[in-house]
Amino acid sequence: MDISVTEKLHKIGEVAALSGLSVKTIRYYDEIGLLCPNVKRSPSGYRLFAPTIFKRLDFIKRAQTLGLSLCEIERILQVRDRGELPCHEAKLHLQAKVTAISQQIQELETLKAELQGILNRWEEQPSLEALDRTICPNIQRERR
Repeated sequence: MDISVTEKLHKIGEVAALSGLSVKTIRYYDEIGLLCPNVKRSPSGYRLFAPTIFKRLDFIKRAQTLGLSLCEIERILQVRDRGELPCHEAKLHLQAKVTAISQQIQELETLKAELQGILNRWEEQPSLEALDRTICPNIQRERR
């Protein structure tokens, strides 16, 4: 990590307080490599963070709100850490997310139609014969 002599380093508690994340979350992000190269260790072993950590944590939080996994976020940050603009990588992940969401919507629409069909045929008092063969005849319609 390139840190100038005049740059103020932040301890993990300060980073947590200023970022709105818990100390535990910041430690976890560091352990899985999301915070490199913004972290170094003091002689006594404390994590010390460069001020650029806040920009990185903001990116991680925003990417998570867009549905990206920590693995996907790590891949984007790796591009950035190589000195490249990671926007193309981010775009690929977001496009894949849109595709997955579209598939989920289609599956949910199918499920919704099935549920609506069950509710439209709902019998408050099913026959005794149907009760003997099932737990809930409304859900366990006989297959024809």
